[in-house]
Amino acid sequence: MTDTPAPADEVGPSAHPRRAPGLWNIANVLTMVRLLLVPGFVLLMFADGGHDPAWRSVAWAAFTVAMITDLFDGELARRHNLVTDFGKIADPIADKAIMGAALICLSALSDLPWWVTVVILVRELGITVLRFWVIRHGVIPASRGGKAKTLTQGVAVGMYILALTGPLATLRWWVMAVAVVLTVATGLDYVRQAVVLRRAGLAREADGGRGAG
Repeated sequence: MTDTPAPADEVGPSAHPRRAPGLWNIANVLTMVRLLLVPGFVLLMFADGGHDPAWRSVAWAAFTVAMITDLFDGELARRHNLVTDFGKIADPIADKAIMGAALICLSALSDLPWWVTVVILVRELGITVLRFWVIRHGVIPASRGGKAKTLTQGVAVGMYILALTGPLATLRWWVMAVAVVLTVATGLDYVRQAVVLRRAGLAREADGGRGAG
């Protein structure tokens, strides 16, 4: 996000240009904390064979902290004009890193089928590539379905990280099933939006070319 210009009624001797945010701001610090949590989380997941309830609880705590920072860093950046180029790049990387690490660890420990991990990771990486593919035509906004998908994924993965048994173990299966459905459905919707956005962008470019001619 670029700096927002001062409103017209503020322009004058008393108006002060808004400074570009520095690298070391609270939003970027939270993003860096999330990145640093990833290797520690992986070690905790595989500690003592990977199935010790105590270590899994600590791993869940680390995962939860990472998810909480994900909720706050972007909002803080936008609300307090703390958006930086570093944040734009590091924030999505941190998001994908912690979720990808959790899914891969769970599948490696045979707690989660590999096909679930593959479906979610292919969707997440595919949508990231898709956003870059159409970025010159516009930005695909985050949808309510996408936010619901992120929340459901976080809850489902968190439940799998914990060593749950009985009815809770059955419940987490259903939560993950909902997460997978939302993952696929929102992914298809993003593909539709990208195609529409690209077609509109190409049409504008074609109209502009004819006008220039």
